[in-house]
Amino acid sequence: MAIVTRFPPSPTGYLHIGGARTAFFCWLFARRRQGRFILRIEDTDVERSTAESVQAILDGMAWLGLDYDEGPVYQSKRVDRYRQVIGQMLQARQAYHCYCTKDELEQMREQQRSRGGKPRYDGRCRDRREPRPGIDPVVRFKNPKAGSVVIDDLVKGRIVIRNDELDDLIIARSDGTPTYNFTVVVDDMDMGVTHVIRGDDHVNNTPRQINILAALGAQVPAYAHVPMIMGADGKRLSKRHGAVSVTQYRDEGYLPDALLNYLARLGWSHGDQEIFTREEMISLFDIREVHRNAAVFNPEKLLWLNYEYMKSADPGDLKEQGRRHFQAAGIAIDAQDNWEQVIRANQERSKTLVELVQRSAFFFRQPDGYDDKAVKKHFKGEAHAVLAALIQSLQSLADWEPAAIHDCVHSLAERLGLGLGKVAQPIRVAVAGVAVSPPIDETLAILGRDQTLSRLRAALDFIDQDNAGTVG
Repeated sequence: MAIVTRFPPSPTGYLHIGGARTAFFCWLFARRRQGRFILRIEDTDVERSTAESVQAILDGMAWLGLDYDEGPVYQSKRVDRYRQVIGQMLQARQAYHCYCTKDELEQMREQQRSRGGKPRYDGRCRDRREPRPGIDPVVRFKNPKAGSVVIDDLVKGRIVIRNDELDDLIIARSDGTPTYNFTVVVDDMDMGVTHVIRGDDHVNNTPRQINILAALGAQVPAYAHVPMIMGADGKRLSKRHGAVSVTQYRDEGYLPDALLNYLARLGWSHGDQEIFTREEMISLFDIREVHRNAAVFNPEKLLWLNYEYMKSADPGDLKEQGRRHFQAAGIAIDAQDNWEQVIRANQERSKTLVELVQRSAFFFRQPDGYDDKAVKKHFKGEAHAVLAALIQSLQSLADWEPAAIHDCVHSLAERLGLGLGKVAQPIRVAVAGVAVSPPIDETLAILGRDQTLSRLRAALDFIDQDNAGTVG
């Protein structure tokens, strides 16, 4: 059997973390079995669906690298098909028009509640043949009254729901628009979906959808309902727990593969392994191994995982992934001859791409100024003498290489009788504007002779002016 999965987001907001994990599980399941993965945009809610949300979903999927074999398929373009199937079901008496008003339905539910029963539609229009003047009816599905729906859920195990616990579901509103549970069924049937992987908040919808599929003579797919993602407080993940939009993580400088790795581990595991390549996840992922209990989202764990990816990434990949962040900082990264050296020098010091760009910026342009705390701590005392002596030493340096620069700095510290920190820190502030950088010999080697000497001289001028101002 050819495997077909689908991810069907509603474009009423961004692609959130829970949706991204569901999409990834669907994608992994299809890719491991050489199946097909469909992206379906469920945009029949005209009032809440927006073009911006559609684009956010597409952008999120593209950034994560979750390519799809079909789609995006828009439900709003399939309305004629839904109406066609509803017409067939009405004709076959698998569905019927319901003329009950809102007041009548509320009165019905109130009576059921007063008797201690479960409020639901009682089927009073089920066998009605005559229309009710002045009322635009809804269309309800004739749910079977006897028997049970058995779901052998790939995650939760066997679930049995008696049909007499289900009422007759509305499949078309009074204005003729189809409802969610109906459009999903028609789409899954038409697209040949074999496996429905989705959040367990959909468990209550599944028996209703299975009954409609059975009425249409369609093959019922296998279902896998994955548990929700919770915050550390045990409540469903939301904005109050921090970033929940996929594109927000992109903008904060996370790597897509790191985020996918973390999402895969939210509810799935393979031994004690924490870090997986995308290829490993494809080859190892099994939906039957997803845990039944809710997963807890840990931002610190995600940041740690991203750091591990940053350290081991190819500099070229970091350049491409970080391109938007370099551009935001006004850095044309492709125009920099030393970009690879800079990235290699900083990637093990950076937890995110944003941090990488911040640490790298001074290599590509003169700092706007000097950090006040660094000036007060490192541009005092012997700093002027250190920088002046260093300029003299570096000017005559034959080979502008880390080893030669290393020897030059160490020799200067010995000659001046200073600890290495008293020498290296003023140099860092002079060339970087702050007291943090890669090793000083590597930093100066990457900057180059001309930039290094220019910045050291500018720092001397700054110290002279600062001292003059202090004396005045």
